[in-house]
Amino acid sequence: MKSGGDPMEELDLIDRKIVSELMRDATLSLAQIADRVGLSQTPCWKRIQKLETTGVLTRRVAIADPNRIGFGLTVFVGIEAPDHSAEWREHFTEMVTAIPEVMEVYRMAGQMDYLLRVSVPDMAAFDRLYKRLTDALPIKNVTSNFAMERLAYTTAYPIDTTTR
Repeated sequence: MKSGGDPMEELDLIDRKIVSELMRDATLSLAQIADRVGLSQTPCWKRIQKLETTGVLTRRVAIADPNRIGFGLTVFVGIEAPDHSAEWREHFTEMVTAIPEVMEVYRMAGQMDYLLRVSVPDMAAFDRLYKRLTDALPIKNVTSNFAMERLAYTTAYPIDTTTR
């Protein structure tokens, strides 16, 4: 990918269709993907390998229902850092990436410095995670917002699969 360019310009229509199909269902067979994007299997496989090698496709995973596997409580945790030093950021990153219940971490612009999406079984499990987090390093402020219901969820980005 060219530096500074539009990443979508680097993917032709066939590549975008392949990525879109795999984001929707990574269990599709090579034959099914090839058929859906209008290629034979060998060129389709080569394109998938190139998409993986270049980092466009980073993983192929199964998505589980959190309620069915015992992670029914989703918490969005806002963190306000006490300072913005490289040392604090590195320690924070090491700490949150070592906690498996922390599903996503974003460095933010605005009132909060970091936003975490946490999945835990229940409030007691969240309390343990909260204590682990706040005991590990200095934090200026922590704000927790508890999701009552997930109304929409996808991991598939809305890639344009029609425009050349």
